[in-house]
Amino acid sequence: MSNIFYYLTFIMMAIIFASFLFILLGWRWIMKRIVKQMGKILLTDSYQENLMELMPGFRHMGIQNMLENSLRAETGDVLHRPLGSSKKWPHLDPITFIPAQTSPFPIDGEEDVDVAVTIGPKAKKPMKIKIPLMISGMAYGIALSEEVRLSLAEAAHNVGTAINSGEGGVLPEELNQAGKYILQFSKTDWSREEELFKRADMIEIKLGQGALAGTGGKISPKNLTGRAREVMGLKENEDAVIYDNFFENQTLTDLKELVETLREMSGGVPIGAKMGAGGKIEEDIDHLIDIGVDYIAVDGGQAATLGAPPILSDDVGIPTLHAIVRAANHLEKRNMKGQISLIASGGLLVPGHFLKVLALGADAVYVGSAMLFTVAHSQSLNSLPFEPPTQVVWNQGKFKDQFKIEEGVKSAEKFLTASIEEMKMALRAMGKRSLKELSKKDLVSYDELTAKMIGIPFSFEPWEDKQKDDI
Repeated sequence: MSNIFYYLTFIMMAIIFASFLFILLGWRWIMKRIVKQMGKILLTDSYQENLMELMPGFRHMGIQNMLENSLRAETGDVLHRPLGSSKKWPHLDPITFIPAQTSPFPIDGEEDVDVAVTIGPKAKKPMKIKIPLMISGMAYGIALSEEVRLSLAEAAHNVGTAINSGEGGVLPEELNQAGKYILQFSKTDWSREEELFKRADMIEIKLGQGALAGTGGKISPKNLTGRAREVMGLKENEDAVIYDNFFENQTLTDLKELVETLREMSGGVPIGAKMGAGGKIEEDIDHLIDIGVDYIAVDGGQAATLGAPPILSDDVGIPTLHAIVRAANHLEKRNMKGQISLIASGGLLVPGHFLKVLALGADAVYVGSAMLFTVAHSQSLNSLPFEPPTQVVWNQGKFKDQFKIEEGVKSAEKFLTASIEEMKMALRAMGKRSLKELSKKDLVSYDELTAKMIGIPFSFEPWEDKQKDDI
């Protein structure tokens, strides 16, 4: 009986092996036929009917341009591309820090480094935060879901920093959870309650942003649903309107009066302005000085948003690097350094970016897109592979209801904490015990043009000779 059993087992194993071998050999034969046939088509068809035409076509037009033009041809509408410009802007990568080696020496790793920041030092009630990173204005309803906003607010509170409301509605729960709260005063009819002004730690007049310039827009009821409509005070079939200006026939005098009104209603918190950086940035800053702001937030060309016409994201404004250098230099020229705070934003994604713009003259940094992806972290897998990760965080996202607030808080908090620890490590490596000791003198660049434009040494030339030339 056992011999029969072994015999049958052997036959079955032989059949399985033979089947596997047949499949393997058959699959190889099929693949070989396919490759051979495809190769023949590619190598013999004329260029005009050859798939190879796509290669020079993509190189000439770019895959993104070709696809976006197809979307224009499909809808006939203005595109609203999410997450900002995809073009290669001059940025911070060619800039590096000068390490302390022989004089001075690095700071012991056990020593703490002071990275606390005060925004609007001349205001009656300056805003003090423990770290120089703040969460940028990403609006509830218009952009982010309730769950994501609450996660970011709690994370900001836990690390001792501030969160900006953006131009959406203000959730009561968010206001209660956040530590320091920046109320964005936008070109809208909502978020204008006097109680909000009194509870804010800073108020930001939104003149514009890097990805959209100063334009307004309308959001239809189908693209703005749920509780957000109630919070924003919108009727059932009412569009959410973002105006192009605050006042009809607007003047600088109107803005100056607005600053004074907000300062009085808030009890003296810093009143600032956010603007998209442009080629006349010095003139814009002069006007903001005249209207009496306590801080200026400069949003460079790499900034992102929920959706903006590509022409505004790609072809309007100037790079963040150029904007921050010019803004810092002009504030110093006007003797406003230390009186009016400068906040940098737009394409700042990693600790190195953050610390570099601080060295170039910014007092604090708004972090937007980086927070968007880190607050989602592993929860972004809920939407993959058939939907983009942002479908987890948008208010209209298909997977927003699966977002877990507790996980979002932990992820956002850990990202901010890790970023600050890296920045402290770099400061110690430069021999700094405080962020206040950091300046443009701690930078060099391996790109000669970048070095010349910023006014820092070119790393191929002796640093000492460069300093003598400057003197």
